[in-house]
Amino acid sequence: MSNPSGTLYIISAPSGAGKTSLVKALLEKTEQIMVSVSNTTRAPRPGEVDGKDYHFTAIDDFKRMIGQGAFLEHAQVFDNFYGTSQANVIAQLEGGMDVILEIDWQGAQQVRAKMPEAVSIFILPPSREELEKRLRGRNTDSEEVIARRMRDAISEMSHYGEFDYLVFNDDFEIALIELRAIVLARRQRAAVQTARRQSLLDALLA
Repeated sequence: MSNPSGTLYIISAPSGAGKTSLVKALLEKTEQIMVSVSNTTRAPRPGEVDGKDYHFTAIDDFKRMIGQGAFLEHAQVFDNFYGTSQANVIAQLEGGMDVILEIDWQGAQQVRAKMPEAVSIFILPPSREELEKRLRGRNTDSEEVIARRMRDAISEMSHYGEFDYLVFNDDFEIALIELRAIVLARRQRAAVQTARRQSLLDALLA
């Protein structure tokens, strides 16, 4: 990849930590950043748009892409496959966009192996009690499901040390400021500014 001016972000979190809401707010307040659209073999749900929600892909085509090494990361969830196209991500980065991958710690490991320059952020709840409260607040899951989600969340959180940054979402607005600060600070690095503002730098030194 030829000196892209965009940064690839991996954002992971346990269920209930507020990742989806934080990323949505980040996109609303920040220009030149997007969430990568994944490929999936599952059928579209009502209202979903191909290319916007997912790239809906036939299972034979998905397996062929796996064989070609086309995915930065991929996983099978029950009977369906999900994956992130490396070519699509690189095209966005080279176009100057910052790209977010919302994936779990296992997907993050796959991405780091292929793109070690990716910046990884892990979002955490302020406590187990608050996490359970948030999961119960959905009022849609049985006790058995909530218990399983808590076990999965604790397992997910045990991998926090693999990430570059930690954001604790005990106060949403503060967590959003911290998340956005990471993105904005990364953009001020000399290599990034040089790639984005070369013409101005040339003019200043002419």
